[in-house]
Amino acid sequence: MDNHLRTALRDELDALREEGTYKAERELSSPQRSTVEVQGQPLINLCANNYLGLADDPRLVQAAQQALDRWGFGMASVRFICGTQEIHTGLEERLSAFLGTEATILHSSCFDANTGLFEALLGPDDAVISDALNHASIIDGIRLCKAQRFRYANGDLGDLRRCLEEAASARRRLIVTDGVFSMDGYFAPLDGICELAERHDALVVVDDSHATGFVGAHGRGTPERFGVSDRVDLMTGTLGKALGGASGGYVTGRREVVDLLRQRSRPYLFSNSVAPPIVAASLVAIDIVERTPELRQRLWDNAARFRSRLEAGGLDVLPGEHPIAPIMVGDAARATTIAERALEGGVYAIAFSYPVVPRGKARIRTQVSAAHTAEELDHAADVLTAAATST
Repeated sequence: MDNHLRTALRDELDALREEGTYKAERELSSPQRSTVEVQGQPLINLCANNYLGLADDPRLVQAAQQALDRWGFGMASVRFICGTQEIHTGLEERLSAFLGTEATILHSSCFDANTGLFEALLGPDDAVISDALNHASIIDGIRLCKAQRFRYANGDLGDLRRCLEEAASARRRLIVTDGVFSMDGYFAPLDGICELAERHDALVVVDDSHATGFVGAHGRGTPERFGVSDRVDLMTGTLGKALGGASGGYVTGRREVVDLLRQRSRPYLFSNSVAPPIVAASLVAIDIVERTPELRQRLWDNAARFRSRLEAGGLDVLPGEHPIAPIMVGDAARATTIAERALEGGVYAIAFSYPVVPRGKARIRTQVSAAHTAEELDHAADVLTAAATST
């Protein structure tokens, strides 16, 4: 690398720091819990996707340890060569039974699940219609396919109808949406989406990463919440949030589609299998979700309490009920300053700014867990309120 390029890259990094959008990483010196340690400082953790508090649950840790002894550390292979153990197919079957679908295919992450989906299913004669606020992995997956591309305004059924009408001549039409939009905590209107899909003979794909395990009467996600589980064709999801917080993802839904993905999904064909300890622990996580409804209720109670406390402090919190509660700030540099002052007060909350969110929409995205105590949440809300009002 020549000196001119190195200098240009340094200048670009300096510009990110100056505008407050540089994303620094902090090392935890503790397990992922409701409180964590950063450089020896105890902090209330409002950053993690650890919705049910299972990331350090002793039952999952024990299952992972036992799997190490029986199944080994890693597979050193992709699935179709010698990377499939009984527990891999067992987890796929368990996910299908839990979510009420016909078949499931595991991936190393939900990012891989999404990037391997569209190219395998759609060609130049097809159309993919995507919500404007869909996750980056959906956007990247769509870029890899040759289908006609349409985008509708976030949650706007009228705009979705327009896209479907414009795509009427396509061989196949596929609508894809996040079940929950991770930067806002908003739910996609799946009932209306499914109704439009049926009118226009379109498939529906939902990325339910921020819902599986705790949304819906039984924790089966946004399709269950909206009563459309039998009308959604495919769901993608992760094992890295509510279901243990490690890694791994999946596509679940119609059997024919899943079978085709095993033959064509490039991340599946060319990435190592999910590590055995993660597979074993994920099986236990699903059991816990099914058998412990009070864990989900505790999460929703915590979310309602925390939101109420933030609003009482005069903070601009996006409306909703999801455990994601974004505090809107606007200016990127100010959002970063608020987060730093909250850190000094013992609260770990991250500022999000462009390109993660649109310019001028910087925010502190807070996320609560079933593991948080009422005292932790009240204190965190007070610290954030003080940090925001003094900045």
